[in-house]
Amino acid sequence: MELAEIRTYPVKSAKGISRPSAQVLPWGLEGDRRWGVVDPLGELIWVGEHPRLLSVSAAETPGGDLLLSARGMGQLKVPPAIGDTIPLGCSTLDRAVLAHADAHEWFTRLLGKPARLIWLDDPRRRTITEEQGGLWDGPLHLVSRSSLRRLDDLIAEGALERQELPPDPLDVARFRPNVIIDGAEPFAEDAWTSVRIGEIDFRVSALCDRCAATIWDPATQERGKEPLRTLAKHRRWDGNTWFGIRLVPKNLGELRVGDEVRPG
Repeated sequence: MELAEIRTYPVKSAKGISRPSAQVLPWGLEGDRRWGVVDPLGELIWVGEHPRLLSVSAAETPGGDLLLSARGMGQLKVPPAIGDTIPLGCSTLDRAVLAHADAHEWFTRLLGKPARLIWLDDPRRRTITEEQGGLWDGPLHLVSRSSLRRLDDLIAEGALERQELPPDPLDVARFRPNVIIDGAEPFAEDAWTSVRIGEIDFRVSALCDRCAATIWDPATQERGKEPLRTLAKHRRWDGNTWFGIRLVPKNLGELRVGDEVRPG
């Protein structure tokens, strides 16, 4: 088994960036989801209600600026966020730094509702749970290409049973993984308790329960029924649907595409 792809998401719920390597920090991959979009009360704006977030491309420059672009929007360069923190309404994050006012106006126009861009100046501010372990959604999220291919097969089988045309294979971006592996048996990761990727050891903190955000096509922002319909039929237990696993690092270092993956 090997590490086939690494992805980070500079802005939570925006597009991801494929990378050849990434540093593993206690709270996740360097540059992953340090920015977020909140409403005026400080509550996180959820992509399931505002899928246009999926259209946002974001990239950080070596100088720390954040470059934003989206269909129908001009490109915006956001300078590094500095200043005092403000209180938030998020249940797991109480304070963050506001970005430049231009970013608030840009996201407000994009979403059609008041919005503010925030910077998590210190990831240790975020409440860490035993199950998730870190920033926003947990330090790292792993999915398997073979599991995704099997899910595609199950979706196609269900479509044929309903006498429908099988849909196109799912884009892995629906699941917003940080690490994508290849060479495992489908859903073998469900049983892992630990995994070593390259020279870095991780404990498996939890399976990843899937929410309604996955039914939005990241390329078109159109809403469908998959994959939740098929996951609910084949991979539902304990009141949730499951795909992928969450990882918490035991040591730090660098992940590289092509690293060997050795489950424990």
